[in-house]
Amino acid sequence: MDTAPNEDRQLALTRAVSVQTYARIAGILLLLSLIAGGFGEAYVPSKLIVPSDATATAQNIKAFESLFRMGFAAYLVEAMCDIALSLILYVLLRPVRKDIALLAAFFGLVGTAVFATSELFYLAPSVILGGAGYLKTIAPEQLNTLALLSLKLFTYGGVMFTVFYGVAWVLRGYLIFRSGYLPKFLGVLMTLGGLAFIARNFLLALAPAYAPGSLLLLMLPGGLALPLWLLFRGVDVRKWEVTAATSDVNL
Repeated sequence: MDTAPNEDRQLALTRAVSVQTYARIAGILLLLSLIAGGFGEAYVPSKLIVPSDATATAQNIKAFESLFRMGFAAYLVEAMCDIALSLILYVLLRPVRKDIALLAAFFGLVGTAVFATSELFYLAPSVILGGAGYLKTIAPEQLNTLALLSLKLFTYGGVMFTVFYGVAWVLRGYLIFRSGYLPKFLGVLMTLGGLAFIARNFLLALAPAYAPGSLLLLMLPGGLALPLWLLFRGVDVRKWEVTAATSDVNL
């Protein structure tokens, strides 16, 4: 008896399950990254940092040290999600253009690595304000100023990393739009969000007065729509299979 047709059907079923599993995992990781990033990069700094008052900022960090450290822990969650997403999104999008999917993964990883460096400036105030003996030679007011300066450098570094993140999402948006197994509107939304990140980065470098933070809100529609779609709808497996077959991609 010829078992080849049964084996082919089983292989196709296994690949279909694998693709949808990747899609579901990507949806979960994108949501976790969004929540952790919002908490660690927006909520916690807004509660603790007083931009023009070093003393008040230092007092807040000392009074709410657990919240301050939770902000850093949230970043670690976000970073781990983003690293895993670099691989998973590459797998999902490589049937369209393997080289562009790989380039997007590289930009995403570089963005995560650069942001990791800026996070050192976020954590530094816990050392500066920690009361260690070797810091007693520095006046408390100066320590407060150094702590606030470190947080400002963290903010600046965190913003500047988004140029790499933006390029990654422009490339992924293009691949989503061209894929046929994911809705085109998701590709458009993610491309617009990525372009907004890139534009704000260059405005900060060339004309800071014209770099509104509201530009980053353009990432929000796609940032919410894509994970929800992947989590609840996934990809069109039949079209993914066709695209993968024509591009000679094996999962």
